[in-house]
Amino acid sequence: MSQKEIELILMRQLASYLAMPVFLVDTDGTLIYYNDPAERLLGRRFDETGEMPVQEWSTAFTPVDEAGAPLPPDALPLVIALSEGRPAHRRFGIRGLDNAVRQIEVTAFPLLGQGDRHLGAVALFWEVGT
Repeated sequence: MSQKEIELILMRQLASYLAMPVFLVDTDGTLIYYNDPAERLLGRRFDETGEMPVQEWSTAFTPVDEAGAPLPPDALPLVIALSEGRPAHRRFGIRGLDNAVRQIEVTAFPLLGQGDRHLGAVALFWEVGT
């Protein structure tokens, strides 16, 4: 992992202790971490995937709408939080890297440091019944 802002390091540390799935990206949209609970929903351990650019992670987990049509990356809450600098929430389906399809709800928000430094964004998500 390349040198990151201290707030991202601390957010990663916090995420590692949480029982809810957490997905963390830097200012470029590069996935820098997801925790163990997220691994179960995404179908692969973070140690196996490592860091990924937004173009890769936004399609690797195959997000789909209610009708099963692929969602474009700019419709994902985490991309909205990163690109528009505002919180976003959405329910959608996702095909994990294990090929299992799950319905999830995602709430994402931008991360701002002291002095309004833009640090990236974080998504909290959970599996929901259909």
